[in-house]
Parts: sequence; structure tokens; C-alpha cells
Amino acid sequence: VSSHQPINSTEKACMLRPLEAPFRYLFGPGPSNVPPRILAAGGRPIIGHMHSEMFGIMNDIKKGIQYAFQTSNNMTLAMSGSGHTAMECAVFNIVEPGESVLVAINGIWGERVAEIAERMGAKVHTLFKTPGGHFTNAEIEQALAKHKPVLFFLAHGESSSGLVHPVDGVGDICHKYNCLLLVDSVASLGAAPLLMDQQNIDILYTGSQKALNAPPGTAPISFSERACHKMFNRKTKPVSYLLDMTHLSNYWGNDGKPERKILTCLLKGLENSWSHHTEVAEYLWKGLEDLGLKLFIKDKDLRLPSVTTIAIPEGYDWKELLAYIMKHHQIEFTGGLGPSVGMVLRIGLMGYNCNKANAAMALAALEDALKQCRKSKA
Repeated sequence: VSSHQPINSTEKACMLRPLEAPFRYLFGPGPSNVPPRILAAGGRPIIGHMHSEMFGIMNDIKKGIQYAFQTSNNMTLAMSGSGHTAMECAVFNIVEPGESVLVAINGIWGERVAEIAERMGAKVHTLFKTPGGHFTNAEIEQALAKHKPVLFFLAHGESSSGLVHPVDGVGDICHKYNCLLLVDSVASLGAAPLLMDQQNIDILYTGSQKALNAPPGTAPISFSERACHKMFNRKTKPVSYLLDMTHLSNYWGNDGKPERKILTCLLKGLENSWSHHTEVAEYLWKGLEDLGLKLFIKDKDLRLPSVTTIAIPEGYDWKELLAYIMKHHQIEFTGGLGPSVGMVLRIGLMGYNCNKANAAMALAALEDALKQCRKSKA
């Protein structure tokens, strides 16, 4: 007789209980609400990862990513995981222990890349600005000349502060110093203009749960030929087996060897998506200013269209404002992230959520909270 006794009672009961997920308006920096078409796709039958139909789906996804990124790079694929997965994939495959890496830090995403590079043994150098700050090309070139890195990281959409960073000319400067340019576009792709090939970006990645309007868990990434040359001529193996591009490139049919729908929000075209996000963002910005609120990023051209940051209004407890809005309006806004905590409130209107009706709903909820939440006497 076995001495092993199964656990039952409450543990078993919770597994039998139907899953319930409340509907909420996800107007934070992501994830965003997804269209019914995408939700329905999740109910389709499972097929094998080596089935011919799966390879066909993967080929379509690759073409969709190439369009969204505006690249002809063959080494284009979707990672299984969050944006952090693509972030680690880029650093782990490009950088070898002891090599120099330069990271632009003006929010949380630069901080994360610096730690990832440090953990795998790179010599990490940083350019630093407080949240909301951006780097000039002259500042970047000076640091490249000084540190001679193999990789330079820049966040295009710094969602912790609501800043969209200029990219023009940065790739050319990096190549002048034999350095690869890595760009994070998780919060910006599809909402703000970004052209991988034209702007000479070597590695670009994004996430599925922002303006691309899919559930979280997929991270598109693309590598230029220059990046591939560095990646596939390493002296050491990447520190991660799971994220090793020698394996992933074969599975995606990108290595030239025998064989082996997350982008539907862009069906109307990238230019239309960019202009639509900007139009709705400008409507939101005006409404916020009409409420007497101050936008955190003062320069309109540097504001991230998908994630708007508001300076926390004087006298209010930002956590109380967010809790009131969630309880009474079922709307999610968020506070800051990393270095911007306690500095900003964040409203995200991207992809399926990006329309003036939702912006008006967000403004009405915020106006109500400002009236109902108690201001401190300090």
C-alpha cells in the first residue's frame, strides 16, 4: 500500500471552480484591451510546433514583424516571453563576457538592460538623465568614443516617464565607432514612427501587449546583418540556452538550412496607426490641461503617444486617486515605474483602446477623482 496520500478538499475545489476575469478598461501603460477577433483566436485548436501549418503561421508572423519594424532583415522572429525576454536575448547573443556595453538610462528600461549586461559579465558604462530627460547625439558620440562599446542601448519609448526618444542619426554614430545599436520599442511600436532599416538600428524589439494589441507573452525582435555577424562569430556560447539564436534562427527558418496573428492592428497601415495615436494623444493632452493638470514631458515632440505621463497634482495622494478610479470607474491608470515612482500618473491609450471615446472616459474618471479625493492640507 502506498504511503503517499493526495491532498484534496480546498485545493481540489479551487481547481474545479470556473475561471472568472472581470472586465476592466486597461488604460495603463500595458497590457491593453484586445479586440474580440484576437480573443477568439485564442480558442482555436492547438497544433504541433513542427507541423507544416505552424511553419506557415510563423512565416506570416515574420512578414508582419518585418512590416511593423520597417525592415528587410531575414533574422526576424517572435520570442516566447515578455519584452524582457527579447531584451535578454539581444544582450546575451551579442555581448561576450568582458566586452564593453554603453547604456542610456533615463528611466527604468535602461536600468534593467544595465543589470542584465552586468550579470552576464559585460563591462557596463552608463549615460544618465533623470526621468523625462533625453540625450543629444553629441553626448552619445562622446560616450561612444570614450568607452568603445560593442553595443549601445537606447529606449525609444521610455514608458516609465512617457518620453519618446529621438533616434535619427544615432545608428550612424554607432557604426562610426564599430558599435551596434539596440533599441527598445515595447511601448512605442505602432504608436510612434520608427523605421529600423532607414534609421540604421541593428537590433530592435517590442512587446505584444501594447499597441500591437495581443495578449502578453510574445516579443518580436529583429537583427541586422551587422548584428548577425557579431552574434554568429562569438568565441563563447551565449549564457542562455533557451535564448541562443543559433537554435531559434533555425526553428524560424532564418539560417538558410532546410526546414525545420499578432499584428492585425496594423492592417490599416503604419502611417495611419502613428497619426491615429498622435491625434488621440493630443485630444487627451488638451483635456488634461483643461483640468488644470501638468503634463510631465513639457516638449510635445518628445511625448510618447501611447503612454501619457501627468505630474502628480499637488496635495493629492496618487495611490488614492488610482484606487478611486479603479473602484468607481473600473479603469486602470498607473503610477510611475522605477525612478519615476511618486513623480507621475500614467494613462495608456494604445491599439484597440486608442480612440477619443476612451480618452473622454479617462478624463471624466480623472475629473471625478480630483473632486472626490481629499486634498491634503499641507
